Amino acid sequence: MFANKTRVLLVLPEDVLGQARVLAGRATAALKLPVSLQIVLRALIEEGLKRDGDRALLANVEDQAVAVRRLRSLGRRAGGAEGGRRNLQAGSPRKSRDREPHRRGN
Repeated sequence: MFANKTRVLLVLPEDVLGQARVLAGRATAALKLPVSLQIVLRALIEEGLKRDGDRALLANVEDQAVAVRRLRSLGRRAGGAEGGRRNLQAGSPRKSRDREPHRRGN
């Protein structure tokens, strides 16, 4: 079904996840087919991407981008005061060769 696929970690507020679960339940009842949370999220993303000119969609994207910027800024301020800084910047993670090897208890 999905020949070209990738995995994504998606962090959502609990209320949004709850609404998606309710939608999955309603779809299961209406369609008389099992509808998973993953199916609902894929459908919502696909339908949302079709509305690229929608003002409400753009406003939601802006709100989330501003919130992420604010959280990263707060993280940098807090991290600088502690001496160690967590990596809160966008981009790909460091390659495994750049990380220290995992050590088991000595």
